[in-house]
Amino acid sequence: MPNKVMILGGYGNFGKRIAHALAADGVEVLIAGRSLEKSKNLADEIGDFATPLCLTIPNDLDQALSTYCPDVIVNTVGPFQRQDYDVARIAITRHVHYIDLADGRDFVCGISELDQISKSADVSVIAGASTVPALSDAVVSEFRNEFSTIENMKYGIAPGQRAERGLATTQGILGYVGRPLAPFSGIRPQVFGWQDLYRQRYPGLGNRWMANCEIPDLDLLPVRHNIRSIQFSAGLEIDLLHLGLWGLSWLVRAGVPLSLENLAAPMLSMSNWFNGLGSADGGMHVILTGLSSDKIPKRVERRWFILARDGDGPHIPTIPAILLAKKIADGVQLPVGAYPCCGLITLSEYLQALERFNIEVVSECSEVALNLS
Repeated sequence: MPNKVMILGGYGNFGKRIAHALAADGVEVLIAGRSLEKSKNLADEIGDFATPLCLTIPNDLDQALSTYCPDVIVNTVGPFQRQDYDVARIAITRHVHYIDLADGRDFVCGISELDQISKSADVSVIAGASTVPALSDAVVSEFRNEFSTIENMKYGIAPGQRAERGLATTQGILGYVGRPLAPFSGIRPQVFGWQDLYRQRYPGLGNRWMANCEIPDLDLLPVRHNIRSIQFSAGLEIDLLHLGLWGLSWLVRAGVPLSLENLAAPMLSMSNWFNGLGSADGGMHVILTGLSSDKIPKRVERRWFILARDGDGPHIPTIPAILLAKKIADGVQLPVGAYPCCGLITLSEYLQALERFNIEVVSECSEVALNLS
């Protein structure tokens, strides 16, 4: 009998993609969520290796783990920005491995508080198995040897307007729009969510507006790779939507009592009115600048892009959870303990898992000799 993976939020934007991918590889998936009807619909769509479950998290989780005995939980139920670690603690108590797709800065960076009890239970507890920090870390690791010093990392994500968007992701972003971000390695001591606008060119996609976002990488990557300055941004394809949110960020910054995260559902619904003006094409850029590792150093700029077309962009965040859950289900021993998802997946592994989608990678490097006279 195949090993089991329980997917919390299994019929959601990311959960359904993870369920399809794991079942296609012969892993039994338990599709868990509050709606039995939605769970059943997805299980019927997948066919073999899919079982629907109706449960409320975290209330019903302990009993479900006792009954179904999965090898690993994949938690896709965001937003994680204000969550505690109850789900992970329940998994640890039942000696079940835990993986989530969290992008909450404090949540991912603080997961180490579960390290000792995870090691005592001999399980792996992995936070942030998604585009950030898993893919961003893999990209830096791939090109780190080109640099003696990485002076700046400027990167971001710009999804297509017609690519599927989840409510939890929207809530997570709106929660810090206009609010001060905790300090990180950069050129200024204070930045605010969805500000510091700039335009980024994507090969074949054109220019996209970008604005500050808060993610765990801001704390993790400068330490892991000795990066002096880091900036992460996200962008909306439709200028009116991006700049409108930028305008709201100034109202929040000025102290207007707006609770944008509580308006996430209607704002997401209204954003869909503009789908006809956009595309299903999006991308991610990573620009690293610094000094080369040559005996005679040069100034180096590495530009890396991943471009997703035809609405395939939402598959990119699911890859780390799919690969890690598959490894656990196959009996591969990952490091025990609780830690962010850095250094667990190579860039080649990541890109190989994306080969069946309409996704392209563009990588460019330029060097300028230093005037050492």
